[in-house]
Amino acid sequence: MKLAVVACHDEEVLESVVESSKLGIAEPILIGDKEKTNEIAKEKALDISSFQIIDEKDLTLAAEIGVKLVSNGQANFIMKGLVDTSILLKAVLNKDWGLRTESLLSHVMVYEIPTYSKLLYLTDGGMNLKPNLEDKIKIINNSVIVAKALGRNVVKVACLAAKEKVDTKMEATVDASKIKNRYEEGEFQEGVIVDGPMALDLAISKKSAEVKGYISEVAGEADILLVPNIEMGNGIGKSITYFAEGKSAGIIMGAKAPIVLVSRADTHESKLYSIALGSAIANYL
Repeated sequence: MKLAVVACHDEEVLESVVESSKLGIAEPILIGDKEKTNEIAKEKALDISSFQIIDEKDLTLAAEIGVKLVSNGQANFIMKGLVDTSILLKAVLNKDWGLRTESLLSHVMVYEIPTYSKLLYLTDGGMNLKPNLEDKIKIINNSVIVAKALGRNVVKVACLAAKEKVDTKMEATVDASKIKNRYEEGEFQEGVIVDGPMALDLAISKKSAEVKGYISEVAGEADILLVPNIEMGNGIGKSITYFAEGKSAGIIMGAKAPIVLVSRADTHESKLYSIALGSAIANYL
């Protein structure tokens, strides 16, 4: 898949992009300060001679070029380099030439954890602060695409809350119950199972579900963890990374193409995994 890299003149981004090309994961199109990019490549002994490079120092224009490459079919997905997230997303959401859809932009993290039997998808701990009911349904649909792109035919979604019983004082439990009702009414696509509210232990531990007598097709086998707010998502995600030594990849969904948006604190490995994830989703779409 062809990858448009916006503001490519970043050492770690350039290293991960070059490696993704070597591994046959992506075909990069570099957009940014050509002089700085070539300097980094020379200093790090990175071969970028085969890459298309579009020289654009202005970050707003670089974002526009990247988005237009995707919207007109010259690239399959896009990656944030040394540019503010707000600048890139403003271009993505442009009404005339952007990548906006009827869906909602949301962040999906994918984790490989030594103590869990399969990949775990966490959403949304990076973008939407406190999504409402309709937003949560769109967030689930975005994350289902990610799971299916990586080969899950049956996707189990756990709507997380602090407990499994509905409490009108806890909005997360009320929304989770309504989402489950919508699932039972056939709102979600075939191959998607949604349940909730449930606490984290019930979602990922069969033993916990057995002890508490919680019967559910999702309990202990969740693929997707839907969090009620960004604080819970951020906390679970950071805990997986720093306490459980989980490997991760991240993507923004809800646009016409996946958006690779990595943090400067992410490891080189994680950046490469995120590019691979974006490529797999772009290919699936």
